[in-house]
Amino acid sequence: KTAKPMSLVEWLLLISLSILWGGTFFFNELAIVGFDPFSADFWRVGIVGFLLWGYLKLRGTSLPSKIGDWCAFLIIGTLNNLIPFTLNLGQTQIDSGLASIFNAATPLFTVLLAHYLTTDEKMTWSKGGGVAVGFGGVAFLIGPEALSGLDGPMHSRLAIVAAKMS
Repeated sequence: KTAKPMSLVEWLLLISLSILWGGTFFFNELAIVGFDPFSADFWRVGIVGFLLWGYLKLRGTSLPSKIGDWCAFLIIGTLNNLIPFTLNLGQTQIDSGLASIFNAATPLFTVLLAHYLTTDEKMTWSKGGGVAVGFGGVAFLIGPEALSGLDGPMHSRLAIVAAKMS
């Protein structure tokens, strides 16, 4: 099965996502100066949740009413938000540049977990190579000075890596 090439719109969406996602570490570092990390995350998630609720209302879509849907939301919210946001407390102890490099490990963990947890997303040399090149590219763009933060507290570094695994 041959994958179809990405369109210009898909490339622009990917680039936009990369900028927004990568920029969160810089803004997170600014936010935790004025707020404790839990408050910063509460406001960030709360504002976005409110905006998404408004978007649903504008589209005439209502929230699900089945308990099973809400259980799925609870699991997804725990794995994708509660655990990583809580473990991101480690960013209070290390620089945002190093946190960005650790964040670049997210696709690596995704490829590895998908290999073991799915039947149709097995690791290939091209996937592994692509992740390695991307990880190296982020480290190169952030700069070697960010790696000087590796001598910071081990628990903070491990917390951020665990957040990315979640």
